[in-house]
Amino acid sequence: MNSVDFYDYKLPEELIAYYPNDMCESSRMLVLDSKTGNIEIKNFSNIFDYLDAGDSLVVNNTKVIKARLYGHKNGSGARIQVMLISPIKEHAFLWKAYIKPGKRVKEGTQILLEERDENSGVENWIKVIRHNDDGSYIVKFDTLDIYKLIDEVGHIPLPPYIKREEEFSDADRYQTVYSKVTGAVAAPTAGLHFSKDILSKIQNKGINKIELTLHVGAGTFKPISVTEIEDHKMHSEEYFLDENSADMINKTKLNNKKIISVGTTSTRVLETLGDEHGVVTSASGWTDIFIYPPYKPKVVDILLTNFHLPKSTLLMLVSAFAGRDNIMRAYQTAIDNKMRFYSYGDCMLII
Repeated sequence: MNSVDFYDYKLPEELIAYYPNDMCESSRMLVLDSKTGNIEIKNFSNIFDYLDAGDSLVVNNTKVIKARLYGHKNGSGARIQVMLISPIKEHAFLWKAYIKPGKRVKEGTQILLEERDENSGVENWIKVIRHNDDGSYIVKFDTLDIYKLIDEVGHIPLPPYIKREEEFSDADRYQTVYSKVTGAVAAPTAGLHFSKDILSKIQNKGINKIELTLHVGAGTFKPISVTEIEDHKMHSEEYFLDENSADMINKTKLNNKKIISVGTTSTRVLETLGDEHGVVTSASGWTDIFIYPPYKPKVVDILLTNFHLPKSTLLMLVSAFAGRDNIMRAYQTAIDNKMRFYSYGDCMLII
C-alpha cells in the first residue's frame, strides 16, 4: 500500500471548479464516517449537526499574498513570471521563488516588474541571485517594503488547475473570512466555505473558534515524482500556535470534546505539535510533517477538507484519517454525484 499509484483516480475535467459558488456556504458536503465507511451528501450548512457545545473548531488564519509577479528581462525584454514561495528569514531582501521560463534567466539576471498602472512611472526590479537544486530560485528585491510592493504589482496566485486568468472577485473569494496574518501563497481552501454568519452561529452554539497560522506554500501543488511514498521529500511551511490557543485545544481534549480541524493545513500544525496523548504545545517554526497511512491522528477528531488532486500528499493525508479504501470510494461517490473539486469546489467532512 506504499505505492503512490494506490492514490490515483480519474476526474472528469468538467468537475474542476473554476469559480467559487455565489454563496460560499452553499457548497455541498460529503460526510464520511471513518469507522463505518458510511457516506452521505449534505449541504455545508449541515455542519452544525456534527458539532456540539464545548467542541473546538481550529482554523488557519493565514492571508494569501499576491505572489504571482510578471516582469521583463533586462536587455532582451522577454516576459518572465515569478511565483514567490517564501521569504528568506535571515535576509530582508531575499525570497525563494519559481521562475517561468527558467531557461531565460541565469544568476545575475535583472527583471523589471510590470506595474498595474502603466502610467505610474515607477520602476521596481528584482535580481536572480541563485538557482537552487530543487528547481527554485533565490531572488532579491530592491525595496524593504516587499509586502506593499507585492500588493501593488502582484496577482492572486490561483492554483495551476484553475485554467483562467485571475478576476477582480478572486481577491476576496480566494481568502477566508478570518484571514489576517500575511504570508501564504495558496489559500487554506477548506476555510473558504465559512461565511461570517456561519461562524457566528457556530460560536453561538457554544463551539470554540481557535486560530493558528500556517503559511501555505507553493509546494502544496508540487506533484510527487517518486514511486514509493516513503521516498517523497515533503516541503516545509511556517507555522505559529500561541499559548492561549494551545491551552484551549488541550482543555477541549481534557473535557472529552472534539477538535474539528478546518483543512489539512490546520491539521499539519496540530499533528506536528501534538504528543502521543494528543496534548499540544505552543510553538512557532517550520513543519515538513508527511501524514499518510498507517499514521493515526493524535489531536484531530474531525477533519473538514476539500477534494484533493490524484497522487497528492493531501489525498494521502485524508487517507490516514479514514482509510485509503474509504477515501477512494468517497471520491468516486463525489464524482458520480457531480460534486465540484479542488480549491473552489465542494467539501468533505471526515467524522
